[in-house]
Amino acid sequence: MNSAPITTPPTDIFSLTKLELAEALSQFDLKPFRAKQIWRWVYCEAIYDFSKMTDIAKNGRETLAQKFKFGYPQIAQLLESEDGTVKFLLELADGNKIETVYIPEPKRITICVSCQVGCLLKCAFCHTGTQGLTRNLLTSEIIQQIIVVRDFVTKKLQEKNEADRAINLVFMGMGEPFHNYENVAKAIHILMDNEGIAISRRRITISTSGIVPYIRRCAEELKVNLAISLHAASNEIRNQIMPINKKYPIEELIKSCREYQKLANSKRITFEYLMLKGINDSAKQAKELIRLIRGISCIVNLLPFNEWPGSVYTCSDETVMKNFVQIIKKAGHQATIRTPRGRDILAACGQLNSEIYPPGT
Repeated sequence: MNSAPITTPPTDIFSLTKLELAEALSQFDLKPFRAKQIWRWVYCEAIYDFSKMTDIAKNGRETLAQKFKFGYPQIAQLLESEDGTVKFLLELADGNKIETVYIPEPKRITICVSCQVGCLLKCAFCHTGTQGLTRNLLTSEIIQQIIVVRDFVTKKLQEKNEADRAINLVFMGMGEPFHNYENVAKAIHILMDNEGIAISRRRITISTSGIVPYIRRCAEELKVNLAISLHAASNEIRNQIMPINKKYPIEELIKSCREYQKLANSKRITFEYLMLKGINDSAKQAKELIRLIRGISCIVNLLPFNEWPGSVYTCSDETVMKNFVQIIKKAGHQATIRTPRGRDILAACGQLNSEIYPPGT
């Protein structure tokens, strides 16, 4: 009895770099230069149908349709905030769900990208951490988030007869980017490709809770903007709210930041500091923070705590936050209090959690 032939499932175009695509095409007697044509159709023209790639011969298009595919997650739910922020609940091919956030600005758009389904770190103030970690996202699933949001925004701008806007990417969605470094890094290289979406490295920010070994690797390989989720100036408090600090204490983290600035030729590092009432918001903590970051070219971004169902923390009072930021400014550092976006739809920092939706959403 003859067994059925083993068929290889189509490869997702969004999982490949341009060089990998060219190599894959050569296996099917397609000239490697076709990779640039496909790349342009997909990333510049937003065409995800081989039959419409008219500068490729018909038999070539048929081969492509058999061997490759375009993964495109289902938009399970779309929530729009009163401030214009949009949160996408995306359902992946295996049924898992992630959240991606679009923030409109007058001259640019910002996309908050997820890199994991859930998160392993269990930071006490973060809703995503209560979900636990299901798995890392694939390179293709990271790219698909940008594609979905870009297509959505392009349609909105066309309806309003408005020009395209620059894209800023921030890996501040669900998950710890450095716990999925390989896929995140590959996705960033694809997104920076000058013949595709061509997002400048200066418009890409990776936010990490402090996975020290990968900070150096990121400096050597990616050289994008670095944001550190610091949230405390002492090991005692940081251990309490961020368990990862027990593995990579503040001293090691700050040392790696100084190295990053030199290796990546980075103009400045962003230190994110969540304002938790009665926990980390005292004048003493502000002065400890100043001592900690002395000599680092940086901006301190104070984040008002965004409440979520079941959270035990509350946001610092406005007067306390203003006093905290003034102490930092007087020491010569740039500091701001971020205006929360998308709070009313649980799309702000620390509020993402794809398990809060009822089954069947």
